[in-house]
Amino acid sequence: MIKFKILTLFPSFYDSFLNTSLIKKARENGILKFEIYNLRDFSQDENVDDYPYGGGPGMVLKPEPVFNAYDKLKEKDDLFIIFSPRGELLNYKLAKEIYEKSKSFLLLCPRYEGVDERVITGLKGFELSIGDYVLISGDTACLVFIEVISRFEKGVVGKESSVIDESFSSGFLEYPQYTRPREFRGMKVPDVLLSGDHEKIKEWRKNMAYKITKERRPDLLEEE
Repeated sequence: MIKFKILTLFPSFYDSFLNTSLIKKARENGILKFEIYNLRDFSQDENVDDYPYGGGPGMVLKPEPVFNAYDKLKEKDDLFIIFSPRGELLNYKLAKEIYEKSKSFLLLCPRYEGVDERVITGLKGFELSIGDYVLISGDTACLVFIEVISRFEKGVVGKESSVIDESFSSGFLEYPQYTRPREFRGMKVPDVLLSGDHEKIKEWRKNMAYKITKERRPDLLEEE
């Protein structure tokens, strides 16, 4: 089981996400466990942000409510993660490492201009980014993180082969996929996929995965 404890300013943000599709099934089956906490509940006056020292636009999440929540909720095995555009970039390799390191997470989702630096230095939070762009909130990044990590847990995805045989798991982007009908608006399914020859199909998929990776993400090949 994977346990996610989420610190957010907007708990309702997760209502639909937790009650949809595979995440809902995994939660109901006890494979994934979620605890959603409102950061305002850990502030003496529900005031969770303030203007930045030195001036500048926006508001910064105050340290007090975060420290209070951490002190109350953090357990020994919890990995404390702070979503931030300056954090380490999440990719398949890092996600697998995180999953293998811990199955219990305390997740902080800042908004506005981020969080007081003392939260990061004082609580030694691991800063994590999902891409080189800035979001309105860390909650969106949190949803991405949950889906990426959850896919590694047995029982979340119906077929385990779906997790193994996908983009990035082998170091390549995924090969093209086709389904019925065999021909659609003049576009046909490659003959090899209709041949029934599993060895040829396997070789075709391998070659196509390499070709697509070379065209679209040659940096992945350089890492090999």
